[in-house]
Amino acid sequence: MKLVSWNVNGLRACVKKGFLDYFNEVDADIFCVQETKLQEGQITLELEGYIQYWNYAVKKGYSGTAIFTKKKPLSAKNGIGIDEHDQEGRVITLEYEDFYLVNVYTPNSQRELARLDYRMTWEEAFKEYIKNLDLHKPVILCGDLNVAHKEIDLKNPSTNRKNAGFTDEEREKMTQLLSERFIDTFRYFYPDKQDSYTWWSYMRKARERNVGWRIDYFIISQRLKEVLKDSYIHYHILGSDHCPVVLEIFD
Repeated sequence: MKLVSWNVNGLRACVKKGFLDYFNEVDADIFCVQETKLQEGQITLELEGYIQYWNYAVKKGYSGTAIFTKKKPLSAKNGIGIDEHDQEGRVITLEYEDFYLVNVYTPNSQRELARLDYRMTWEEAFKEYIKNLDLHKPVILCGDLNVAHKEIDLKNPSTNRKNAGFTDEEREKMTQLLSERFIDTFRYFYPDKQDSYTWWSYMRKARERNVGWRIDYFIISQRLKEVLKDSYIHYHILGSDHCPVVLEIFD
């Protein structure tokens, strides 16, 4: 089974930049997107063979997630069940027979860390949500988690220590999540691989110079470890300031 996750930074714009070419070529069983930046009815995607699930933000042109899946789930749910956190279309959960799939777009702490306090509240609530799911079935979590966990996960760690996405507080929340018996699948396969990023600023030709951050993940319950086949990054795919990440598991 192949799963793909991609922050498209505006799905309508990404469609104009080759989204459907990549979607058809990669032929994923489940394809998750974040930051769709649209409302219901603002796009029509003809994705033959796929069931579509959408979660829209209340605020127009902001946030939003979607999942396109070949296999119909047992159930589908938007949000985490807390009104404070469910206004921005950030989470979709699909329940399958053997696992839960959670697609998330984690809030950004923003410039000058204006939203760091909210981010910390979100992190605690989201961790509890994932832990509760894991009590019932293993979890496959994917999406833009808006944090580079370790120094190896971004090009310039020393100059970004107090910037959104690499604060001690955000990194510690990731450490706490992984300590609850979860695995960062990319690092499971490639623990020492450097210069492996999923997001690049549009400024200063960052992508051409590969001055990036790895902030997009597939994270799984440890007890799914035996079905892991590979986890990798499609660096070459353009169309967004992020690139897709891929998880392959044995059926």
